[in-house]
Amino acid sequence: MPIPEFTLSFYSLVCTAYLMGSLSAAIIISKLMGLPDPRTQGSNNPGATNVLRIGGKKAAAMTLLGDALKGVLPVLIAQTLQEPNTNLAIIGLAAFLGHLYPVFFAFKGGKGVATAIGVIIAISWQVGLALIATWAIMAWVFKFSSLAALTAACLAPLFFLLLKPDVALVLMSIVISAFLLYRHRGNIQNLINGTESKIR
Repeated sequence: MPIPEFTLSFYSLVCTAYLMGSLSAAIIISKLMGLPDPRTQGSNNPGATNVLRIGGKKAAAMTLLGDALKGVLPVLIAQTLQEPNTNLAIIGLAAFLGHLYPVFFAFKGGKGVATAIGVIIAISWQVGLALIATWAIMAWVFKFSSLAALTAACLAPLFFLLLKPDVALVLMSIVISAFLLYRHRGNIQNLINGTESKIR
């Protein structure tokens, strides 16, 4: 794995990625559409699934797209500047962590599924497609969004190993998966207890 080039351009891309990740689509869209703050309703999570509960499909779709774009755009910019995979992994992680710990919202963000998918799709559409298919199948069969996300998160490193075997990208996927599991710890307990909300 090559050592990342710590240039001014690289530092700028990392900062930009984090700041873009810090823009909460759920909170912004809910405010623009006159909906309740998702941090105070439903599961209290500023994410697409909770926006779906409190605002319907249109608001949820807009939130999902916004959160995904936060992951896609910084990576695409870095690719345009021909940053190596090691740098892409760090930049993608910065966008993901910005969503989880946004500087604009007191470092209290969402669970990161959509932004993680955005990062991964921008790096490898094959891995992204495999993860989306995994989520869709699990959600269709079991009707639990959280279970679908957790399954996809666990399989992400394997998909990278099979479809884009780069050490930096595999390590990035492991870190992202670990954070996703941690952020879904409440959902995991609810699944064990049989109290997790199903997709309606």
